[in-house]
Amino acid sequence: QVQLVESGGGLVQPGGTLRLSCAASGINFTKYAMGWYRQAPGKGREYVAIDRNTGGTNYAASVKGRFTISRDNAENTLYLQMNNLKPEDTAVYYCNAGGNGPSGYWGQGTQVTVSS
Repeated sequence: QVQLVESGGGLVQPGGTLRLSCAASGINFTKYAMGWYRQAPGKGREYVAIDRNTGGTNYAASVKGRFTISRDNAENTLYLQMNNLKPEDTAVYYCNAGGNGPSGYWGQGTQVTVSS
């Protein structure tokens, strides 16, 4: 059974930082491209960043230069370091394994709220 469990969300002031984690089980972690998506209230789910198992990362334009995605293959864990957070980053953040298609896996999400 595949499980992706996110943690690390919370309430933070504008300009603050958070680090999200996603613990994966039930998959061969090293064989999967892992990504982060987010969904703000009243909006659709949007891509944030990807860490390709074959090497390399990619970011949405809205977070490039502020967010960093990384993975620890020994711990089967994906991370998202979020710096200089803005109110528009407020969303539920989801961990993904295998892409945004019918064969992908999703976590339950973790809430990030950026507000003063």
